[in-house]
Amino acid sequence: MARVKRGLMAKKRHKKVLERAEGYWGRKKNNFKSANEQVMKSGQYAFRDRRNKKRDFRRLWIVRISAGCLANDIRYSAFIHGLTRAGIQIDRKILSELAISDPTAFANLAEKAKTATA
Repeated sequence: MARVKRGLMAKKRHKKVLERAEGYWGRKKNNFKSANEQVMKSGQYAFRDRRNKKRDFRRLWIVRISAGCLANDIRYSAFIHGLTRAGIQIDRKILSELAISDPTAFANLAEKAKTATA
């Protein structure tokens, strides 16, 4: 039976990890053991933050909508409730964009929300 030399696969694995660790500080970029630990931890951060990004953007949109509501003399909760009662289905991303880029259209929506709750 032929002898199997394993250096090739280990080198490929190490190279792959070190390429992913490029740009890290200190030994984490060129020492396999440190780099491997950091690459695994970075993967955990990436997985977690892909989910956190969704919450962060939703919070940002709500703050922007709330600022637009404040300019139109209506509370955020009353605005969202009024839109729901009026049957207007616009997501928060679009509402925040309207509050920033087109205040007149947002003011029209605020008026419709006010009349729907009254």
